[in-house]
Order: sequence, then structure tokens, then C-alpha cells
Amino acid sequence: MSRVKGNFAETRVCEYLISEGFVIVERNFYSRFGEIDIIASRNGILHFIEVKSGKNFDPVYAVTPSKLSKIIKTVDYFFLKTGIDTDYQIDAVIVKSGELVHLENITAD
Repeated sequence: MSRVKGNFAETRVCEYLISEGFVIVERNFYSRFGEIDIIASRNGILHFIEVKSGKNFDPVYAVTPSKLSKIIKTVDYFFLKTGIDTDYQIDAVIVKSGELVHLENITAD
């Protein structure tokens, strides 16, 4: 996905999250391990959100175990860098054919 398409999808997801009561904390947090697309807060919980979009394939399949591993390492780095100590979860928002699907807590057993 091009950076322009990615930014468009992330902006749509931010608008959706705000409408659902989230506060956007940061976008595009980078570490040497990877990137977190959106960090948002709601009800005292930080949500680290991966945005995946696509037209000719189901973008949910782009959230691979390898990608999740990179996200988890980046989340750990975020907490180390900021010194924040709070509850959190990792979510994904899938954008396909104009529809948004919010998958919450994708690392839960």
C-alpha cells in the first residue's frame, strides 16, 4: 500500500475512533522494530492500533504473527521511552470496500 493510501486510511480510522470516544494520543510512532499506526486512549486504556486496508485482497491477512511480534516490540519500546505505566491492548482496524472493522485486543488468548 502506498504511503498516500495508508495516510488516507489512517485518517479515516482516526475519525472513526474519535466518533467512538477515543482520544488520539499519537500517529505513526516509530522504533527500530517497526511502527504503530495509531495510539489512542479510551476509558483509561491505551490502544495500539494497526491499520490495514486493501481492495483486491482481505487486509486482515496482512496482520501476520511476524507483524504482531514487531508491534509488541514497538509497544514495549513506547512504554520504555515514555515511562507511561497503564493498561493497554493491541487492536487492528481493517478498511475494505469503504467499510471499517475494528478488531479489539487481537493478541488475547
